[in-house]
Amino acid sequence: METIIFIVFVLYTLLLFSVTLITSRKADSKAFFQGNKKSPWFVVAYGMIGASLSGVTFMSVPGWVNDRMFTYMLMVFGYFLGYLVIAFVLMPTYYKLNLVSIYTYLEKRFGFFAHKTGSAFFILSRCLGASLRMFIVIIVLYNFVFKSWNLPFELTVVLFLALILLFTIKGGVKTIVWTDTLQTTFMLAALVICFIIVSNSLGFSFGGMINKIAHSEYFTFIETDSASRNCWWKQILGGMFICIAMTGLDQEMMQKNLSCKNISSAQKNMISFSLILFVVNFLFLMLGSALYIFKAQNGIPASGDDLFPEIAINHLPAVASIIFIIGLISALYPSADGALTSLTTAFCIDFLNFENRKDKDEKQKTRIRHWVHLSFAVLFTLIIIFYYHNKNEHLIDILYQVASITYGPLLGLFSFGLMTKREVKDKYTPLVCVLAPLICFILNNNSKQWFNYSFDFELLLLNGLLTFIGLYIISTKTKKQNTLPYEQ
Repeated sequence: METIIFIVFVLYTLLLFSVTLITSRKADSKAFFQGNKKSPWFVVAYGMIGASLSGVTFMSVPGWVNDRMFTYMLMVFGYFLGYLVIAFVLMPTYYKLNLVSIYTYLEKRFGFFAHKTGSAFFILSRCLGASLRMFIVIIVLYNFVFKSWNLPFELTVVLFLALILLFTIKGGVKTIVWTDTLQTTFMLAALVICFIIVSNSLGFSFGGMINKIAHSEYFTFIETDSASRNCWWKQILGGMFICIAMTGLDQEMMQKNLSCKNISSAQKNMISFSLILFVVNFLFLMLGSALYIFKAQNGIPASGDDLFPEIAINHLPAVASIIFIIGLISALYPSADGALTSLTTAFCIDFLNFENRKDKDEKQKTRIRHWVHLSFAVLFTLIIIFYYHNKNEHLIDILYQVASITYGPLLGLFSFGLMTKREVKDKYTPLVCVLAPLICFILNNNSKQWFNYSFDFELLLLNGLLTFIGLYIISTKTKKQNTLPYEQ
């Protein structure tokens, strides 16, 4: 079976490289950063599903059902509200200012230090989050394939990052818009086929399995206890603001949207994407419920992130293993390609000032961009190895906790910029943006003991609010000459 899985992995990778070779022809810096502003909105919308879900969703959301049941759907509803804010508030601003890096807005609105601080928080968050998404996929492939060949985990990580580096280093956004579309197709197909195989193994038809789940203990959407992490209003609010932060204030997700030819196309993309994502997340929870029913009937000890791979590879027909691995690999690459591209973009535009560098020609800029790209791949490798030695049962929980801490300052900065016309004392911005997440980190670790209250995704909202208040304290009334174009 290990050999078959490896062959599937090689064939899939070769297919991906074929698409890369076709789409990256004559790709220059503009194609890398913006896809030449020619990406079809419907292709971007569909491909973003794979990039948004990732290996963490593929593994952790089904494994999460036992703890959260279907309360996660309220969070997904919050996502939808967040996407509306992104489509009709944030993206019009990005397009009017013709941004390549969305954090350039912070310099136009506040100044040098706000710009660098915002981009730095994105780089921190994306490095930690993308590495976590990749880790959950790599560890499964390692345990079920490469470990049996006595390959060290560290070497396995280097292998995967080298492959990802090769197919992203040239084409950038121009390439990943199309590779993400291919990978989304395989991931969704794997999701549906695995659900059908589990249903058949339990003796149910597709409809019969849905009926079984609808009458199970897992089919619970509302939790009313305010002290609980799963309380309904926490899910909706948390989902909305995590969506705004992790999509609307995230260079990776916005870079793909900004590659559309105009704001109308980008808005169509965002709304279509949000509706598809709602259905897909529901299917993941249905699959998770089916897996836990299968687990109960067969006495399988695995749970959490280990449940899906354990059942697919060791307790279902061999075809399930192959389908699962295809879905898993399809979840791996979108987690890394967009992250490497967006991090390279943020660093080159925000810190190396590529847009205004007249002392470097295109060839020199390309060489620098390649070194930046390589450096982030090395950093990913080191972080993934660190995760390997510090494992946790529910990695999706860690992912959202990291996002709540690191995206809070971005939420506060953009909110303050869009909702007020006040000027900040820019040199104090980094201090505010460090203190807010530090306070939230302390509260998150002590709130249960101090207040008998458990924070969930609403921690991001508190983080953003503290940043907003801090910015207000260091601000003064706006002078008219500093008004931005979209405010006129």
